[in-house]
Amino acid sequence: MRAHSTPIFKPDDFKDVDKNHSSGPEMQRESISAWRDVWLRLKSNKMAMFWLAVLFIIVIMSLVGPLLTPFNFRTNDLLNTNKPPSSEHWFGTDDLGRDMFERTWMGATISLRVGLFAALIDLFIGVIYGGVMGYFGGRIDEIMNRAAEILYSIPSLLIIILLVVVMQPSLFTIILALGITGWVNMAWIVRGQIMQLKNQDYVLASRSLGAGSARIIFRHLIPNTIGPILVTLMLTVPSAIFAEAFLSFLGLGVQSPAASWGTMIADARSSMTVFPWRLFFPAIFISVTMLAFNLFGDGLRDAFDPKLRK
Repeated sequence: MRAHSTPIFKPDDFKDVDKNHSSGPEMQRESISAWRDVWLRLKSNKMAMFWLAVLFIIVIMSLVGPLLTPFNFRTNDLLNTNKPPSSEHWFGTDDLGRDMFERTWMGATISLRVGLFAALIDLFIGVIYGGVMGYFGGRIDEIMNRAAEILYSIPSLLIIILLVVVMQPSLFTIILALGITGWVNMAWIVRGQIMQLKNQDYVLASRSLGAGSARIIFRHLIPNTIGPILVTLMLTVPSAIFAEAFLSFLGLGVQSPAASWGTMIADARSSMTVFPWRLFFPAIFISVTMLAFNLFGDGLRDAFDPKLRK
């Protein structure tokens, strides 16, 4: 058998390494946090950012819009009824002479308030309910899931109308009614996410260190489902806004002299061919607001999608 020759190294084969020299691999990309990664991908989505800017403008105008005119929504001016848009009344007036510009932004305030508070109720109930279902599983999950399915099978509009009729129409009643029936989808989304995560190594390690169920759910599992939760929350708001407008259109929402996009549309339907501006402005703003929430929610979903991460 032929012996292998031993390699011979010479002093010239070696050289001193500079102290500032790094022998490790060079980083090809700056290390960024998960939230910053989501923001960068969301910012690169021009469509989502455009609709976010639209939502920002609508929110600002709902706060300052009523202050830009000298008119009071509680005051009727029967000498200036059904006036078309002009330099004095930018959106015209209604059948009682009330300024449509002020009432439109008053309606935006009510609609956004309903959408926000209804979404927060969905968030609170849905996250807790879905977290308990997904984490414990078994018999607890089966019972709670059946209860959610029964509630979901009942037409939500029927429950809302019955509750509004019993408690008298008001903004609080609408928010409560929407919150009672709207949390089921949130609960099911949270349940599905937690069922995928509860057997991960970090959850098993936390359990082995003596962490209780509540701590594991709210400190480890819920924070890791924040992406789907935020997307669902963003898509819940336009649904609540439309439900409030529909109830107000039926006369079960906020009552006069308070303004709502739904009540303004209901008041204008009988004269829409004669005084179209009375219907146009509330209808266009409710449409734009719902479209903005939905398209921004789509962009937010794409930003949180792990498949898009590079």
